Amino acid sequence: MRIVEANASDAAHIALLARITFTETFGHFFTDKTDLHQYLNQTFGVKKIRNSIEKPNNIFWLAFIEELPVGYAKLKLNSPSQFITAENLCQLQKIYVLKDFLSKKVGHSLQNELLKRAAESNSERVWLSVLKSNVRAIKFYEKNGFETIGDHDFQIGKEHFEFQAMAKNLT
Repeated sequence: MRIVEANASDAAHIALLARITFTETFGHFFTDKTDLHQYLNQTFGVKKIRNSIEKPNNIFWLAFIEELPVGYAKLKLNSPSQFITAENLCQLQKIYVLKDFLSKKVGHSLQNELLKRAAESNSERVWLSVLKSNVRAIKFYEKNGFETIGDHDFQIGKEHFEFQAMAKNLT
């Protein structure tokens, strides 16, 4: 496995991975597939991902196995949370891995890179949001020192999602 920090030229790989992994993870929740496709088009277009990569407070990583891109992660520096009063926070916004590669510990390797950079940024804490029904992801984060700090909702089209926020101290 090889983990690299992504740059703007990696936007197409990340956009494709994002569309596939989001659909693998959340696609079954959408009763109206039009809502899913509209969300994918709005959120994971190549141009939008490229613009996000170019923002100085966003850091992306790509994971490769046998030269194939199989996962990605995104850290957002200086990202406040409604659940935390500390000022210097960062957000683990995404860790997604293709379903066929989950057993290869790709998520763990991406998280290690992300947490290393988060600590180097002098952030006090890192926080994230995870779908409450995604027990596998919640257990992964708990095993890696994250604790639940609150709940919030998110709407995509007609679908309503319940998330929990989690955080980990970096100092």
